[in-house]
Amino acid sequence: MSFLRKSVHLLGSVARRQQHLKVIGGAISTAARDYGSTPSDDYANFPGARAPFVSKLNLIQPEDYAPIPIYRVMDQDGYIADETQDPQLGREVVEKMFRDMVLLNTMDKILYESQRQGRISFYMTNFGEEASHIGSAAALEMRDLIYGQYREAGVLVWRGFRIDQFIDQCYGNTNDLGRGKQMPVHYGSRELNFVTISSPLSTQMPQAVGAAYAMKLKPNNDACVVCYFGEGAASEGDAHAAFNFAATLGSPVILFCRNNGFAISTPSREQYRGDGIAGRGPMGYGIATIRVDGTDVFAVYNAMKAAREYVLKENKPVVFEALAYRVGHHSTSDDSTAYRPAEEIEVWNSVEHPISKLKRYMVHKGWFDEDVENEYVKDIRKKVLKQIAASEKKLKPNWREMFEGVYAEMPQHLIEQRNELEKHIEAHKEHYPLKNFEK
Repeated sequence: MSFLRKSVHLLGSVARRQQHLKVIGGAISTAARDYGSTPSDDYANFPGARAPFVSKLNLIQPEDYAPIPIYRVMDQDGYIADETQDPQLGREVVEKMFRDMVLLNTMDKILYESQRQGRISFYMTNFGEEASHIGSAAALEMRDLIYGQYREAGVLVWRGFRIDQFIDQCYGNTNDLGRGKQMPVHYGSRELNFVTISSPLSTQMPQAVGAAYAMKLKPNNDACVVCYFGEGAASEGDAHAAFNFAATLGSPVILFCRNNGFAISTPSREQYRGDGIAGRGPMGYGIATIRVDGTDVFAVYNAMKAAREYVLKENKPVVFEALAYRVGHHSTSDDSTAYRPAEEIEVWNSVEHPISKLKRYMVHKGWFDEDVENEYVKDIRKKVLKQIAASEKKLKPNWREMFEGVYAEMPQHLIEQRNELEKHIEAHKEHYPLKNFEK
């Protein structure tokens, strides 16, 4: 190597090391902690981690880190704690937030009872988490793509999914957009940019990261992906893959964790150790992180606005943890009183309920009328009950459709299975309710 080339190579190495030290120095200066000795001026240059050397061994404990704080705007009485954080939403927007939460709550109560009456096979309510749905949806643009888990019906309500669409899906009839191929509450809408829900936990997470990465590659991209999941789902391997891919690929995705405290029947204290799901973001995966009060619709709204702006500007992901309390049972297959006291549930179903908080805010503003609300609830109940009566009378899609919709051209083995089933049904048609299906 010539003298000139050696000099250039050496100067480049020095410049890179100086930049390396500058980055590390800035990172630790804002969050210096005592790990047993004062960090020296000698910084590690390993490719696997950037950190200072110390001369004393110390086992770092979880309690050495302060928990990530919870951002909120409203207190439980509906007052704005810091006026600078008031999103200054107009009356029309706030009233839509409130009414959409009430619609979801009312529809949930009736459809839950519908399952108990044997009219549908399964249902999941959204009680206690309405603010995280509506607040986040209100802060997004319709072009943003949504990947849900199964308890995000409020996002669809905000985007315009109709009562008949919800109920037709739960009844799996001919007007169900999924043509009866999914369990109830597994909604989806191409029109509303809401990817169809699938039952297995966390499968939507790496898919969402990949979709966001594809968006990033588009010139002048102005849309992001939001992926909802629960704290229980974060224990799945797909969650780790999603976090790591999002961080390393720099995907504009908001990984929105609805931490309601219980997964299906496992309290969060048994689900994980450490500082919730938010704690995994900054140190675990190197992802910018927000933690909010998920019962405060304004906090969720403000945080989602900030998260969306960040992921589009930086082309990087955000971990978003909304802390709430699942007031209802996990599903119609669960009895939550077996693992938590009824008195605790009642507190979260009244004083801490997101609808109650927003109602108090509206009362303070002079925007709430009890009589108008009561009439609205009655009207929603009538619409839901009327639609149930109509949806359960509709025919089911032709049973042959179970073999369709996966391949552009049906493969031979499925053709053989369909033919075999046709022969079986023809031979035993008196045992099947064929009159309930399209021909």
